[in-house]
Amino acid sequence: MPFSVSLARLSLALAAAVVLAGPVAAQDAAAPLALPAAEDEGPLRIEITGGQVEAMPIAIAPFFDEGGAAEMAARIQQVVTADLTGTDLFREIPASAHVARPSGFDDPVAYPDWRAINAEALILGSVAVRDGQVTARFRLFDVFSGQPLGDGMQFDAPEAGWRRVAHKLADQVYARITGEGPYFDSRVTFVSETGPKDARLKRIGIMDYDGANPLWVTDDSALVVSPRFSPDGSQLLYTSFGNGMPQVMLMDVATVQSRPLKQEAGTMSFAPRFSPDSRWIVYSREKGGNTDIWQMDVATGAERPLTETAAIETSPSYSPDGRQIVFESDQSGTQQIYVMPADGSAEPARISFGEGSYGTPAWSPTGDLIAFTKRNGDKFHIGVMRPDGTEEKLLTESFLDEGPTWAPNGRVVMFTRQTPGGDGTPRLHSVDVTGRNMRPLSIEGAASDPDWGPLLP
Repeated sequence: MPFSVSLARLSLALAAAVVLAGPVAAQDAAAPLALPAAEDEGPLRIEITGGQVEAMPIAIAPFFDEGGAAEMAARIQQVVTADLTGTDLFREIPASAHVARPSGFDDPVAYPDWRAINAEALILGSVAVRDGQVTARFRLFDVFSGQPLGDGMQFDAPEAGWRRVAHKLADQVYARITGEGPYFDSRVTFVSETGPKDARLKRIGIMDYDGANPLWVTDDSALVVSPRFSPDGSQLLYTSFGNGMPQVMLMDVATVQSRPLKQEAGTMSFAPRFSPDSRWIVYSREKGGNTDIWQMDVATGAERPLTETAAIETSPSYSPDGRQIVFESDQSGTQQIYVMPADGSAEPARISFGEGSYGTPAWSPTGDLIAFTKRNGDKFHIGVMRPDGTEEKLLTESFLDEGPTWAPNGRVVMFTRQTPGGDGTPRLHSVDVTGRNMRPLSIEGAASDPDWGPLLP
C-alpha cells in the first residue's frame, strides 16, 4: 500500500514484524504525499550547490512528553537531530542557548525569542506512548519570516517502529527546507565481513540508512557478494558461490527465501541488477573465458546477450527511465565506462576519457549523473559524471574506494573504503554529491558492497 498523507495529519500503522521488511500502511490520509514547492514555502530555503554551504542554524525545542513518554521523546528527538545535522546542511543550536521554551506544543510561537539566538528554523515536537503505541507530532517554523513551513503532522506507530517515525519526521523537515526529495527513511543492503583478509566470511544484511537495526538475511556458510535491491525493495539479487561457481540468486525479503536464477551449464553469472520496472534483470555472464552483459525476463526466465565481444563487460546499471544501460568494459584496452540502449540495439558509446581506469558505474535515481570508481596510479576515487561523460567530478581519494550506490533522492553516495595493509578492513562511507561531508557509517565490524534501497512506503 503506498504511503499517503493529509496536510493536517499523518498516521503510520507500523507492524513490528515489518519495521525492516515490509511497507508502512497509512490510515486517515486523503492525499498522496507531495513535497511542498519551493515558491510556496516562503523565504526560508537552503540552496545546495557545488560550492561551500554554510550550515543553517536550527533550534529543536525539547520534545514534549504527552503521557509517560519522556524517554521515547528524547530518543525520537535524538534521531531527528542526527538525521538533519548528519547532512552537514543544518547546525543545531543547543538547548542550553534557548532563551525560552513554549509551555505547550500547540502554543503560539514567540518568534523574537528564537531570533535572539539566530535560529533560522524551529522544530517543535511532542510524543505520547499509550497501549504500546507511540504518537509523535511536529511543527516546523521559519523564524525570520515568522510563519510556519507547512502544516503540522502526526505519526502513529507501534513502539517498535519509533525510529521510522523519527526518520519520517526528519524527512519532512529536510524536504521542506531544501526542496529536495527525502532519504532518511530508507534501507541499505550490504555484505558484513569477518575473519582474516585472505579468508573472509561474508553474509548479507539489511539495515536502516544510518546503520541501525541490522537484519541478517544470509549466513556466512557460502561466499556472497553484490546484493542489489529491487526498485520497490521487496526483493534482493545477489551473487552466491555456494556451489563453487558464482551464480545469481533472487531473494524475497519478507520471507528471506532465495532461489537461483536459471544458469546454463559451464557458465558463471554475477553483478546483477533489476530494471526500473522490475521486468528485467541485467547481469554479467562468463563462458569460455568471455564475459558479456546479458538480460533475463524475470517472469519467463528467457535470456539473451546484450553484448557479444571479446572484451570483459560487467557491472551493468539501468538509467532510471529504463532506456539505457551503463557498464564497464575493457574493449579499449583499459577498463572504461560505456552506455548503450537497454535492448542492445546499438553499439555502446564510451563516455569515460580521463586518465586512469573506470568501473562499477551506477546511474543516479534522478538520471542526471552516473557515479563510478576510478583508479589513477595508486589512488582510488569515487566520482560522478554526466551521462554523456562531461563534467567529471571526483568526490573522494584514498588507498581503495569502490562500489558507489545512490541515496533515493540522488543527493548522497555510499561506497566501500578499505584501509591499506595486510589486515586492511573495508568500511562503509558516504559523501555528498558535491564532494562535501564525507563520513563513515556507524556500523559494527567490517562491511562492503552497499546498495541503497528506495524510500520506504
